[in-house]
Amino acid sequence: MPSSQITMQKPFLLLTLSHWALWINLWKVSWVACLTGMLSTFCSLLSMATSAVALHDLGCLVLHCPRQAFYGALLFCLSPANVFLAAGYSEALFALLTFTAMGQLERGRSWTSGLLFALATGVRSNGLVSIGFLMYSQCQGFFSSLMVLNPLSQILKLMGSVFLSVLTLGLPFALFQYYAYTQFCLPGSAHSIPKPLLQLAVDKGYRIAEGNKPPWCSWELPLIYNYVQDIYWNVGFLRYYELKQVPNFLLAAPVAILVAWATWTYVTTHPWLCLTLGMRRNKNNETLEKPDPGFLSPRVFVYLVHAAALLLFGTLCMHVQVLTRFLGSSTPIVYWFPAHLLQDQEPLLRSLETVPWKPPSGNSPPGQKIPRNSIMGLLYNWKTCSLVTRCVLGYFLTYWLLGLLLHCNFLPWT
Repeated sequence: MPSSQITMQKPFLLLTLSHWALWINLWKVSWVACLTGMLSTFCSLLSMATSAVALHDLGCLVLHCPRQAFYGALLFCLSPANVFLAAGYSEALFALLTFTAMGQLERGRSWTSGLLFALATGVRSNGLVSIGFLMYSQCQGFFSSLMVLNPLSQILKLMGSVFLSVLTLGLPFALFQYYAYTQFCLPGSAHSIPKPLLQLAVDKGYRIAEGNKPPWCSWELPLIYNYVQDIYWNVGFLRYYELKQVPNFLLAAPVAILVAWATWTYVTTHPWLCLTLGMRRNKNNETLEKPDPGFLSPRVFVYLVHAAALLLFGTLCMHVQVLTRFLGSSTPIVYWFPAHLLQDQEPLLRSLETVPWKPPSGNSPPGQKIPRNSIMGLLYNWKTCSLVTRCVLGYFLTYWLLGLLLHCNFLPWT
């Protein structure tokens, strides 16, 4: 073979082998990425399904109305924030931990509830707000025993319980802030960063751990959370109130109206209960033998305050379009109040509740279907449903479908 042919074949052979090696490496990377994505999606789907069970259990404990609790769990399965609950996001796990912690607290297991709330705070920082549930439960116990036991000992016990609750729930958040401080503010703590990530940081304007100290390191309370929210996300009081953000406000309007409507309904039904922060049910301090079941139960008060606080903070200080998933993964009110509306204002649902389920027979009226799932029964008989039912289910189904179509195609969504 001539030497010219040998010199020509060697580069070709090396080029072919290099291409094969590149494809093998790419296949390995894509396989790992695909497996990671599948595992994260599976974990989110499992957390979402378990969250529905936890929400149903919580509803039975708080509402004392099994049907309304069941409807709330079914509506959670059709959540407007469904795409974030089903994808590899933290919302599903946060909802599972939060709803389970609430259920444990309703059973009087304060320590278990506190640990679950702390885990939820480790998943998402807005879990810090859940400290209100523990403090409210402790205050209820304090006032109920104040007239029986020594007041001073009860005050000391309350202060100790509140301190431990704040410490437990704040620990995950504090540990993350400390970790960030050691990475960005202490000398010699930075790790080597691959060149592609360095180039990405340069292109995007990100700050890297090897660079100069960021300004938040010199703050009296050096919190990277506040710095990132302020500089990179532009999160702050009324910062989102711009004309160009009107579409995002419209996107968040349904869930905001839903929670505001729930708050108004509850406050106008139980004004004295709300004025006394749920500690007294009426002016004469008489205990009702059978409190209102369902959404109007006195035990819903603390959950409503939690939802209203999240709505107020999210509307004034956050990117408002995230309200749908922010509230949908944090509070059961988003599902309990629509369940209350369906049960209270839908005649067809009441008729479906009284008719035992049976397979449709051949001589059944055309167009009339009675499935085992009452929510599906409303969808099957859509034309005969009330306006409230159409609005509630229409909102849930529309956002459920649009979220899948838009977010999965990298288009703007909540």
